[in-house]
Amino acid sequence: MSTQQVVANDEMGMFTAETPAFLITIDTEGDNLWHSPREVTTKNAAFVPRFQSLCERWGFKPTYLVDYDMARSREFQEFGCDAIRRSTAEIGMHLHAWSTPPEFELTGNDTACRPYLIEYPEAVLRDKVALMTDLLEQTFGVPMRSHRAGRWAFNETYAKALIDQGYWVDCSVTPHITWKNNYGNPAGEGGIDYRDFPEHAYFVDPDEIGRVGCSPLLEIPMTIRPCKSGLIRRIRRRFGEQAIVSRALNRLVPAHTWFRPRRKKNLVDMLEILGWVKRKKIDYVEFMLHSSEFMPGGSPWLRNESDIDALYESLEIVFQAATSAQFRGATLAEYYLQYKHENLRR
Repeated sequence: MSTQQVVANDEMGMFTAETPAFLITIDTEGDNLWHSPREVTTKNAAFVPRFQSLCERWGFKPTYLVDYDMARSREFQEFGCDAIRRSTAEIGMHLHAWSTPPEFELTGNDTACRPYLIEYPEAVLRDKVALMTDLLEQTFGVPMRSHRAGRWAFNETYAKALIDQGYWVDCSVTPHITWKNNYGNPAGEGGIDYRDFPEHAYFVDPDEIGRVGCSPLLEIPMTIRPCKSGLIRRIRRRFGEQAIVSRALNRLVPAHTWFRPRRKKNLVDMLEILGWVKRKKIDYVEFMLHSSEFMPGGSPWLRNESDIDALYESLEIVFQAATSAQFRGATLAEYYLQYKHENLRR
């Protein structure tokens, strides 16, 4: 099995506050899953090469976190194998519990409800993780090292399953964000509350994943900047995210800014995050997008070619700014290797 995908370049040097890593994560999945289609298509595989070419032109190396449907797309298989052969990207795992074998009906209509994997029995959770890992490794000929949970739902059971499968990296944590009011199983407890989780990389404690531990699994939280106003943050926390006062505030001042393009133009916000990361002395910034957002009509907010062209215009500006600010491209596995090396030196 080839290991070229996960061997870091010794000449890259360590990622530091002055020269942070620029980590690109793409949830690589079916077309417009926001609409919960009964029949999942993967036409967006044909639009991924354009994004890959942009990344290569700027010296960045995406990590494509691939779900069950896209793993079986012949077009994406050819693309992924070529990127691995050229060491220009990493293939990792992304798991949507409701569409990944083995079948286990949890809600009576899992396609519509989209339950979190952490809501399934542990044996089912582990079987789905094992099947996806085997499928991806057999398809792309490399070990799976990086992972992101479907719908950002991660817990201790899930972490232990990844560790047992040999994963190095998870990137499911969304600091400052709670998903408690977002349901999978309608009879469940909602998603995970990540508001007190670290916003920097850390080896997880598998018995309490929000705490720094000594496991081999490195958590690389998504880059999310909280509202600048401490007063507004306290008001939201006091009344809850769904309270009328909090929703009113959200119309005036966004509660959080993610390092990802959004349905409304947020180019200025993304550029400001690059400076915020350096001021906070975080040694990486993590970008994310869905593969279907590269295709006209692949998401509810990018409906036509004009929308896609506007997306790429923004990406050009962000990538240029990151390069000028001395961010350096790396896959998640490459970042892991250098982070681990630096921790061993300390």
